Amino acid sequence: MEKIVIITGGNRGLGLGLASVYHKNGYRVISISKSNIEKLYTVEHYQCDLSKPDTIENTMVEIFSHFDKNNTVNLTLINNAGNLGTVNTLENISPSNISYTIQVNLVAPLILNSLFIKLSKDWDCKKQLFNISSGAAINPYESWAMYCSSKAGVDMMTKVLSKEQKEVQNGVSIVSIYPGIVDTDMQAEARNTPKENFKSVQRFIDFHEHGELISPNEVATKIYHLDISGELKNGRILDIRNV
Repeated sequence: MEKIVIITGGNRGLGLGLASVYHKNGYRVISISKSNIEKLYTVEHYQCDLSKPDTIENTMVEIFSHFDKNNTVNLTLINNAGNLGTVNTLENISPSNISYTIQVNLVAPLILNSLFIKLSKDWDCKKQLFNISSGAAINPYESWAMYCSSKAGVDMMTKVLSKEQKEVQNGVSIVSIYPGIVDTDMQAEARNTPKENFKSVQRFIDFHEHGELISPNEVATKIYHLDISGELKNGRILDIRNV
């Protein structure tokens, strides 16, 4: 019997860490990302531009066509892919960049979760959706309007879907996870932003210089252990630094 995990943004950073940890623990790992993945371990990879709804739907239908619902005991989707977008005050950001960032960070997870629920509707196994959110969902940062707004939307999506699925027989369990300060390309992007565009840049420089960043593998391992321990209960929004 298979345990399957689908991970968006599985080609680098936290997504790559999650793919590696779950694979090492016997899961069939499906990675979805815009670019190719380095073959560091056995993983099924699908290229998909998350800013294009039709591409997302085609990719998910293709992925599910290769699954056997009668041979699956655990099916999980981790919405990890995200984009910081242009770091600047909102009036200095182009409409196209605003649209792209919200599409990738919020619209794509909405579509992916919708398709996951629909395509696994008659599956008699453990089904889970993990939305990788951020403390930025509840803590406003100047020049992060798109990122903060989209993560707040992700948390509300989690709350709504958890209520919907609670009423469904063999429904999907849905959680939002704040991974903490992870050493990823997004952190590098934040601390390399000119101060005139991002007033909090020194805080992110300090995270790096004071060794406060957590490695993607360390965070991924903690998420995995929270998963198998049963801590990720339907509707929960949790910061892994507090559990």
